[in-house]
Amino acid sequence: MRLQCEVEVVSRLLPTCGLRGRGRATRALLSLGRPPGRARGGGVYLMVCTARDRVGARYKENIERFFTRFVEEGKATVRLREPAVDVCLSKANASNLKNFLSAVRLAHQGTDIGALPLSTLVPAKNSEVEKPKTKMIITSRRDYPLTKNFPYSLEHLQASYCKLARIDTRVLCLKKLRKLDLSHNHIKQLPATIGDLICLQELILHDNHLESFSGALCSSTLQKSLQFLDLSQNKIKALPIQFCQLQELVNLKLDDNELIRLPFKIGQLYHLRFLSAARNKLPFLPNDFRKLCLENLDLFGNPFEQPNPLVPNIQLKIPLTLLECAARATINYRIPYGCHLLPSHLCKDLEVAKTCQCGSACLSSFIQITVTMNLHHVAHTVVLVDNMGGTEAPIICYFCSLDCYSHCSLCQLIKF
Repeated sequence: MRLQCEVEVVSRLLPTCGLRGRGRATRALLSLGRPPGRARGGGVYLMVCTARDRVGARYKENIERFFTRFVEEGKATVRLREPAVDVCLSKANASNLKNFLSAVRLAHQGTDIGALPLSTLVPAKNSEVEKPKTKMIITSRRDYPLTKNFPYSLEHLQASYCKLARIDTRVLCLKKLRKLDLSHNHIKQLPATIGDLICLQELILHDNHLESFSGALCSSTLQKSLQFLDLSQNKIKALPIQFCQLQELVNLKLDDNELIRLPFKIGQLYHLRFLSAARNKLPFLPNDFRKLCLENLDLFGNPFEQPNPLVPNIQLKIPLTLLECAARATINYRIPYGCHLLPSHLCKDLEVAKTCQCGSACLSSFIQITVTMNLHHVAHTVVLVDNMGGTEAPIICYFCSLDCYSHCSLCQLIKF
């Protein structure tokens, strides 16, 4: 029985001599077993092997007490009678730690040696005691591992300039991954299983061949973990409706794509502070854009249309249809809905419902105008929109009724 973890062996006699331990654990391989060649009736030993001492220090099994209060966190302490030391374990896999302590307990209780999962006490290999690798950077095709797996302990993986056409399935098994950089490759599509990387905080896909971003990813565990997303220099024309479920996003890069619109409900990205969507094909900004509170905004090089607030697009239907009334009531009164209650096409319609300046919802009956908004109203620092030094951009506004339209001052909208 073996266990990889961090170990600190603390002598309980040090305080009596006025001394203190170094107080630092080291990566180690903990083994429970018998020395090679020892007779079947020989005793059971606890052996601790480290990178400095791969042969290992052996302790005859004479346990005084177990401390397992924090075993679920991968921590425990085994107190020995002789020598008077505490073997402190940490950063262990909780399941493996429980199994190891169970075996040690059985040995302590005098269970028949033949029934114990014992190991032969031999020196540890370098790979068993070296510190787990948490960062790997690959910047060429020839350095990319083809025959061996990535270390499961990786937290940061960069694989750039490797001509990858798809994401390696071995990468999708790295459950501790926090930062994944696959920039400068040839990736065309993202697998939905990226959403299984529950710790992923940064995803960098700069300079690939992506044409879309899956809605399934937006509904995965990424909505609770992802904070930095770089989709710049791809071929994306639009982002899915579900994109705004990634509500932990702080930094979003969309430069140099083919975007014709930003996410309809972009105002739901409450934590977003840095947004860049330069050199796309945006004609205007969505109504929800005014809800953002950014530190830095870059929309340079987009073909923004010249707004004309005096020429409204009137789609108002009077009287309102039953569908329109029901849709407005569902959203305004926050009535729960879903595909188990409504047809899927109605659910999709409700997800893209417009919001009037008064705060009420409208589905297909509305008045639409485009007005100019000074981008400093939503961002502290604004990169110039064009070469003329402008910091204004057109934004769509909706009205649910003639009353709302007539009561809203055009002068105020123009200064919006």
